[in-house]
Amino acid sequence: MDFDQHFTQALDGLKSDGNYRIFAEVERQCGSFPKVKRFVGDTVQEVTVWCSNDYLGMGHHADVVQTMVDAVQSCGTGAGGTRNISGNNHMHRLLEKEMADLHGKESALLFTSGYVSNWAALSTLGARIPNAVILSDEKNHASMIEGIRHSRADKVLWKHNDWRDLDRKMKAVGDRPKIVAFESVYSMDGDICPMREIVEVAEAHGAMTYLDEVHAVGMYGPRGGGISEERGLADRITLIEGTLGKAYGVMGGYITGSEALCDFVRSFASGFIFTTALPPACAAAATASVRHLKHSQAERIAQHERVARLRAKLDAKGIPHLPNDSHIIPVMIGDPVKCRMISDILMQDWGIYVQPINYPTVPKGTERLRITPGPLHSDADMDHLVTALASLWQQCALAHAVA
Repeated sequence: MDFDQHFTQALDGLKSDGNYRIFAEVERQCGSFPKVKRFVGDTVQEVTVWCSNDYLGMGHHADVVQTMVDAVQSCGTGAGGTRNISGNNHMHRLLEKEMADLHGKESALLFTSGYVSNWAALSTLGARIPNAVILSDEKNHASMIEGIRHSRADKVLWKHNDWRDLDRKMKAVGDRPKIVAFESVYSMDGDICPMREIVEVAEAHGAMTYLDEVHAVGMYGPRGGGISEERGLADRITLIEGTLGKAYGVMGGYITGSEALCDFVRSFASGFIFTTALPPACAAAATASVRHLKHSQAERIAQHERVARLRAKLDAKGIPHLPNDSHIIPVMIGDPVKCRMISDILMQDWGIYVQPINYPTVPKGTERLRITPGPLHSDADMDHLVTALASLWQQCALAHAVA
């Protein structure tokens, strides 16, 4: 077999369908976010990022940056191996205590990313709880899907955010250990789950609840504990999972729950046992970020205002975007080639970076630009974005009329 020929043909198929991913070469500059440098050959272009998951700009916060610098100078750059080999670094334990406190849980367990924490926890729970069945929202993240698949537990899909369908599926499962897996904020549509109803259905059936708060921690609730804190439901949810790489601006993932649950995952999850631990400096910086956002409302208030203002400006220009109650603004394109083209023009001609979101990340026909306004986007940044989008929308409308 000519392996390279096979690889090339598969890549050519992606390109012809408009689904081939092209990564911009950029460099974040401390203190300048959301402005970044873009490198194209020998030229450098300043662009404004509108699609970052560093939702609050905490990756550039002075205290967070200095904490990481101090930790590197104190501890060095790496963890030295897995925690099983190198031990529990003190900074790991401090961060785990901080995350347990954030969600009102007895314990927490740190992973290298949110993807790994979902994969490791769900695969372990599904595999190690005898006769378990995992009831998964049909729009759950790939990391949750992979974890469930790896567990080899029986899986039942329920309609997205449809707690009545969940109830029907739970009844059909019968008297088996049940794990209900769902997210608070869904990253592509930006919709928020009916959490109270889902929790009540799970409680009625004696099920364990597994909540992914990746796109909500730091963003919602009086201390940044996510939608579960905002709605007063954290104490009724068995396991809350989150990330340190989005609103907290650093790196890492975690789960929180009872002491027995976290120790169970720690003891049996291969994704924890055999993975090199997060660098202590990352843990220290994340701890500083979490502590700051437990007490400061300024970043969340400014971010919510930016989102509302941008939505109003898009509406005024007739630019279609999905309505939701979160910080994520999906501007709908509906065609992969056009989505890629619009993204390229925005970058090249307008100095605006918005990565196109195409299949398989979203279903075919729902291609979009996923815009995430933050507290550091200025009014001028916002006006420039809307002007650019309005110009492109007018050009697309004229081209369609001519065709």
